[in-house]
Amino acid sequence: MHTDLLLVLITILVALIFDFVNGFHDSANSIATVVSTRVLSPKFAVLWAATFNFLAAFFLGTAVAKTIGSGMIHLEFVDQYVVLAGLFGAIVWDLLTWWWGLPTSSSHALIGGYAGAAMTNAALHHGIGSIFSVIIPHGWYKTLIFIAVAPMIGLVLGFFFMVSVHWIFRRSAPQPVDHLFRRLQLLSAAAYSLGHGANDAQKTMGIIAGALYTGGFMTKSDMLGGWGHMHWPIILGAHAAIALGTYFGGWRIVKTMGQKITKLRPVGGFCAETAGAITLFATALAGIPVSTTHTITGAIVGVGAVQRLSAVRWGIAGRIIWAWVFTIPAAALLAAVTFAIMNRFA
Repeated sequence: MHTDLLLVLITILVALIFDFVNGFHDSANSIATVVSTRVLSPKFAVLWAATFNFLAAFFLGTAVAKTIGSGMIHLEFVDQYVVLAGLFGAIVWDLLTWWWGLPTSSSHALIGGYAGAAMTNAALHHGIGSIFSVIIPHGWYKTLIFIAVAPMIGLVLGFFFMVSVHWIFRRSAPQPVDHLFRRLQLLSAAAYSLGHGANDAQKTMGIIAGALYTGGFMTKSDMLGGWGHMHWPIILGAHAAIALGTYFGGWRIVKTMGQKITKLRPVGGFCAETAGAITLFATALAGIPVSTTHTITGAIVGVGAVQRLSAVRWGIAGRIIWAWVFTIPAAALLAAVTFAIMNRFA
């Protein structure tokens, strides 16, 4: 087998492994609320989420994939080793934060690793002064701004929905309301899983497209336009991998998201998931690669704050925020070291 083709296949395999780890790590985003409210057992919750993660392949387009694939890093600084090193950095950071039980962003780990490897490539081959020339500012502005904006949108919508539900059902008996929202939460969990699959799987699609481009199997016009004949194989492969990862689940993070931030009931679970789903649908259509973790965390905090500010465990929330802050630079550093080692022995 030709060496370039073999390297492309290895890169695609590692990208799909990352997508699996993404689903494994971020499964808490899709199922923590529905598990913590006991609407579904963990077994059925992961199956429910995985199904809708995969069905997301047929909705919401590929705008996020195009942003990741060609809208953040200049492609002349990207080769197979950059993609591999970026994926490795993201996978290692995801596994570390999964072990620590912290719901960090797999998306930001991916873009951090991708950028760190590309910047190291530029530094080694064009000098240290060239490292920032790899960045496409417009793509990064949107992503970095939405690190703060996405959880705030989730928080505001979660708070608004929770207040609205309390007002609408203010004269209703608690038991019928609880029964109603147990049913409605199935719909909100499905909607959130669609948003999760559409947003997160697209990021891996963009990385795979970058690998195919550097290997000569995809043109730049394919990446910027209709994606050519590679369109559906990339889409279905990425969504299948993230669905499988979600099915196998990451229970350490489920516990943090569903129990430690604030105590949720079916009404709160429905409001948080609906707020998160709306945010993810809007950003996916706009081509903005946001963190599904940040979004649902903000929504859960918004729901908890309706009861009283003390209902939110701010110490846990603080640890999560610090993990968010370090995700991009940590993954970038891991990827940079990996690329330097690969470049030394390649």
